[in-house]
Amino acid sequence: MGITLLKYVSMKRSTIKNLLLLVTASALLSFDLPTGWFKAGNKPNSYEMGIDKGSGQDGKNAATIKSIDEKIDGFGTLMQQSKPDKFMSKRVRMRGFVKSEKVTGWAGLWLRIDQTGSQKPLSIDNMRERPIKGTTPWTKYEIVLDVSENASVLAYGALLDGTGQIWFDNIAFEIVGENVPTTGVHNGKGSTMQSEPSNLDFEK
Repeated sequence: MGITLLKYVSMKRSTIKNLLLLVTASALLSFDLPTGWFKAGNKPNSYEMGIDKGSGQDGKNAATIKSIDEKIDGFGTLMQQSKPDKFMSKRVRMRGFVKSEKVTGWAGLWLRIDQTGSQKPLSIDNMRERPIKGTTPWTKYEIVLDVSENASVLAYGALLDGTGQIWFDNIAFEIVGENVPTTGVHNGKGSTMQSEPSNLDFEK
């Protein structure tokens, strides 16, 4: 009887210890969402998204999207929306750095110009035609789109389709001349709206 009780107590302690380890591991694997950014996509819950502290190019923060399901038929994105006012009737270049690991589908930065009342974007580029795949080092990518005078929303971020992990950092927007060719599709078409892009280095 005494031996059985000792075994029970030992098993109980072992179970509690394992549960604590799982909780700790889960906490370590989770990421805090960066200020001004939110999760979206058709399978957002299949990914961990947020700030990966100290993983940026310069040893500071970077944002990350990491799959948590073995198979994913869809994508997740970490994104922002902002008003287009300062870029209205201008050609805009969005650039940023992305690193990938074991991406089985594809990944990319994306930028979309929306118009109120329309189900189609005025223009969009999600790098689908020049996707990031597999394992890649930090690389600079650029998207160039025209912001029409009737634009109402800029939506942008990074996405991961399928499994793997990506990191992205140091996103920036700048107005460029018409000599810079555009990318993506034009005249094609809730969440927090901001007055302009913010926290693009993920330090908040």
